Amino acid sequence: MKKLYVFIIALALFTSCEDRKNSENAAQFLPESYGKVNLLTVVVDDELWQGKVGDSIRSIYAAPTDGLPMEEPLFSLKQINPQVFDGILTKCRSVLFVKSSDKKQFKIKENIYARPQKIVYVTGTDDEIISQLKNNEKESVTTLKLNELRSKQKFIQGSLSRDTTLEETFGFSLNIPSAYKMVKNEENFVWFEREVPKGTMNIIAYTLPFGSIPKDDTTVDAIIAMRDSIGKAYVPGRDPKKMHMITEKAYAPYVYDAIVDNKSALETKGMWEMKNFHMAGPFINYIVEDKQHDRLVVVEGLTFAPSEDKRDFMFEIEAILKSLKIKE
Repeated sequence: MKKLYVFIIALALFTSCEDRKNSENAAQFLPESYGKVNLLTVVVDDELWQGKVGDSIRSIYAAPTDGLPMEEPLFSLKQINPQVFDGILTKCRSVLFVKSSDKKQFKIKENIYARPQKIVYVTGTDDEIISQLKNNEKESVTTLKLNELRSKQKFIQGSLSRDTTLEETFGFSLNIPSAYKMVKNEENFVWFEREVPKGTMNIIAYTLPFGSIPKDDTTVDAIIAMRDSIGKAYVPGRDPKKMHMITEKAYAPYVYDAIVDNKSALETKGMWEMKNFHMAGPFINYIVEDKQHDRLVVVEGLTFAPSEDKRDFMFEIEAILKSLKIKE
């Protein structure tokens, strides 16, 4: 009996591995998915879209993005009627499929019509659909955003900068597009800049002593003080004696726990401004614990682009910062 039990377990594991392998092999032959970054295709009939189900969808997936000066949605939503969801439309990268049904169901599938692709399926009565959307909000948004992030990172890898300053200065790397050029390289500070219409996108990096940012009620204040001191030392304005980058005082930053390069980190999103000058924009900052080298690695991105939407600029920066690799 014991041998039979072991055989059944082994067979189940083998079958599971074979199913996964077959699924991965099948995905290799799928066409490439497409779509603008952070575009969510919502497959739902017009009646649901125009009613309370549509309101629930918009309240979740078009909610304001944290850390931006003006309201911009998490996703740009494109509604498609199920009757026309065919052909090239099925190749969209991120999809939400909502349908009225007697069967209540929530599931997430990947690489059904293209790759990479994530499709969130929600079915049931109107009230069941709304409750499932709400109850699974975090999982679905996180899954779809991660799919978008990985796609952006793959795109970035197609045109990487050959600059080795980060590796030579700090012993870590970032996948930085070739459009970014180094504008400052000092003992413990490196700055890359990319010109965009009406402004710039920026990546900066430096290190701190391990433990210099406490994880308690003073964390936010410590991060603000850290950023302000770095801004004063390295990011001056037109008049360096009076102007330098600081954390905007009127906008409390968001701080989250994160994992970067498989290491504990703090993610901070907020607004920067130039002291004594009308200049400001969003930033995203990662403080990564590098225990092996007894230090904190800090990588940050910020944008200055007046009158321009900034969600996708900051999303590109997030994709770059999360590519951090610290050498052993």
